[in-house]
Amino acid sequence: MAVAGGKVAWVAADWGTTQLRLWLMAPDGRVLDERRAGCGMATMQPDGYEPALLGLLADVLPAEGALTVVCCGMAGSRQGWAEAPYAAVPCPPPSSDRATRVATADKRLRVCLLPGIRQDDPPDVMRGEETQIAGVLAAFPGFDGIVCLPGTHTKWAHVSAGEVVSFRTFMTGELFALLRDGSVLRHAVQGHGWDDAAFDAAVSDALSRPAAIAAELFAIRAAALLRDLRPEAARARLSGLLIGIELAAARPYWLGQEVRIVGEAGIAGAYRQALAAQGVAAPILPADEMTRAGLLAAYANLGETAE
Repeated sequence: MAVAGGKVAWVAADWGTTQLRLWLMAPDGRVLDERRAGCGMATMQPDGYEPALLGLLADVLPAEGALTVVCCGMAGSRQGWAEAPYAAVPCPPPSSDRATRVATADKRLRVCLLPGIRQDDPPDVMRGEETQIAGVLAAFPGFDGIVCLPGTHTKWAHVSAGEVVSFRTFMTGELFALLRDGSVLRHAVQGHGWDDAAFDAAVSDALSRPAAIAAELFAIRAAALLRDLRPEAARARLSGLLIGIELAAARPYWLGQEVRIVGEAGIAGAYRQALAAQGVAAPILPADEMTRAGLLAAYANLGETAE
């Protein structure tokens, strides 16, 4: 049960909607190997999870005993492998003491699915991000403030005294993709370029006049036709308008607060830039690093009572 670099003690897993990420962990917490597969919850049936995991871990399964896999994300959703019931806010990020143990046909696997978090009023849910928040708390004990987790569905979470107090989700990333790929704006925003000045102006416009967002969005198309607005400027303006109206709605979460952003460089950088223009200095914490830190904290707390 070893790979180059040492013995595999356990496996950290992030099973999302579109992909599975595995980190083979040494007893001292080092990452020995990383493995990925495009077998996310969106394309899986419950009986497909165990074979997928066995296929990726076949070379490190023990001859005796079981290899522990601590998993966060959509594998624990109602449509996933097995439902890991939500914990309700206010609560600490759920750890292995609240995990759901999956019954596997192959006894060489011991799989624990971490639960997500729910909020009843206003209604909201998260799965996977709570483990990244646990990673932030592990890396910065005593942190009291806001964790912003940009993505397809961006989360803003208020953390205090080791608990998630409240959170809100914004579909900003999904709206950007829908408008970029399926609206009249698709003709204006092709490519992958970027324009910082156009982004900053759009954030400012959206924060100042959020009610005008529908008109400002169509104006991107009109400016491309009438003023030869460059695609990189059009893309940046679309992003800035959407992030701007998000910031307008999320103002109670970031105004006067200490903010940490958990995300990948591109999208996290856009949020940092938008917040910096409002006088909020928000450092970026790498998403994978925080996910592993949260899973490591859950593994450290793992007991035989996890069911």
